Amino acid sequence: MKPIVSIIMGSTSDLPVMEKACQLLNDMQVPFEVNALSAHRTPEAVETFAKNAKGRGIRVIIAAAGMAAALPGVIAAQTTLPVIGVPIKGMLDGLDALLSIVQMPPGIPVATTGVNGAQNAAILACEMLALGDEALAQRLADYKEGLKSKIEKANRDLAELKYDFKTN
Repeated sequence: MKPIVSIIMGSTSDLPVMEKACQLLNDMQVPFEVNALSAHRTPEAVETFAKNAKGRGIRVIIAAAGMAAALPGVIAAQTTLPVIGVPIKGMLDGLDALLSIVQMPPGIPVATTGVNGAQNAAILACEMLALGDEALAQRLADYKEGLKSKIEKANRDLAELKYDFKTN
């Protein structure tokens, strides 16, 4: 089995957030890899990764970074593959990372989730891949139907709450 999604994080301290992406991809049966690369501490390794990812069969890259959050942009500058950036909450509640990732110059797009939005990054990667994979598209549709069911159940549970002035 060869990976088609690559999850890259600046350090393993990002793993507690990125595990949600790993779990979602696993649940969707999408082969993926997980590595730590740093735009600042291992720039040559980042360059090698980005330039060789497509040739290795990678189709989407999810790159997480906090603080200066250069990793997604540095990767996007060196590949034509779609890159999804996940800003990691750290300094300034992740606003610094969010702005660093979302404010890319023309020609170097990085799709960006909300702060700590690893699960949404994985869903977006699946949506991209599902354009050419009907089985994945069905698993994704089933997943989203499950989200709907959770809300419907929540409303049934909320209907059971009793308060003197509650009207529903």
